[in-house]
Amino acid sequence: MTEKEARKIVEEFDEDMVRSDEDVFMFTEAMDFLIDKEHRPEDMMYLGGYYYENKHFDLALKYYEMAAAYDYDPAYECLGYIWYYGRTGNRDFKKAFEYFSKLMDKGDPVSTYKVADMYRNGYYVEKDQKKYEEIIEELYPKVKDMNNLFDPVPEVFTRLARIRTEQGKTDEALDLYLYAKDFLAQRIRYNAFFGNLNIMKWLVDDMYELIEFDEEFFDFYDMYYLLKSPHKITFFYDEKKQSVESVMEGSECSVCFNGKWYKSRDDFFKEAAIGRTKLTALYDDIYGFEVVK
Repeated sequence: MTEKEARKIVEEFDEDMVRSDEDVFMFTEAMDFLIDKEHRPEDMMYLGGYYYENKHFDLALKYYEMAAAYDYDPAYECLGYIWYYGRTGNRDFKKAFEYFSKLMDKGDPVSTYKVADMYRNGYYVEKDQKKYEEIIEELYPKVKDMNNLFDPVPEVFTRLARIRTEQGKTDEALDLYLYAKDFLAQRIRYNAFFGNLNIMKWLVDDMYELIEFDEEFFDFYDMYYLLKSPHKITFFYDEKKQSVESVMEGSECSVCFNGKWYKSRDDFFKEAAIGRTKLTALYDDIYGFEVVK
C-alpha cells in the first residue's frame, strides 16, 4: 500500500453508508499505515473518532492520547469526553475538568459548555446552577451566528432552551429548539454519530413537553417522539412507500422498518437504511409522513 492508495481508501470511506467488514478493515489498515508513515495528529484523531463513534472506547483513548502527545488541542477535548463519561469503564472528573478547562481558557466553545455542565452536576467542582447558567448565557452570543455544521450551535441552544423553559419563557425556548433541530438534522446528514442522535432525541422529547404533537404535520426526526410508543408510520422516498412500526417489548419499543427489526428507536435512527444509504443521509429527500390509524 502506498500513501496515495491509503488516502484514497480513507476519502472513499463514507460515514453515511452501510459498510461491510471488508470496508472497515481496509479503512483501519489505511489509517494505521498513514499514522505510522506521516505521524499526523489529525489522522490519529480521525481514527480515534471512528472508534469512538462505534463505541470501541479503549481504541479511541489510544489514538486520542497519541494525538495529545503532539500537544494537539482537539485531543484534549476528546479526552475530556472519555473521562467525563467514563467511556473506558472509569470516570475521572478531575481529568475531565482539567482537559476541558485547558481549552475553555483558549476560548473553545465545546469545552466551555462541558465545564458549565460540570458546575450544573457538581462533578469535581461544587454544584453551582447559577454559574452554569452564566456560562451558557455568555456562550450563546458567541455561537449563535456560527454556520459550520460541526460548530456547537445545537448543544448550546438546547441548554439555553432548557434554561428558558425553567424561566417560563416557553416561546423563546421553542424558537431555540426549532433552530437547533434544523441545524442538527443537517449535521447528522453527514455524520450519524450516536452523540448527535442523542442530542436530537433529547431535543425532540423536550420540545414536545412544551407543545402538542401534530400528527398531520411532522418530519423524520419527529418520529423520535412517536416511536417511544406503539405506532405505525408511512413515508415516501423516491416515490416508493416505506413503512415503520414500533412495538412495545418490555420497557421500550422495538422498531421494524421495511421488515427489518431494530431493538430500539436509537438503533433505528443509527442504522436504518434504504439500500446502502442511511435514512439520516436521505433526510431532505423523505416526505409524505403519515401515522396509520
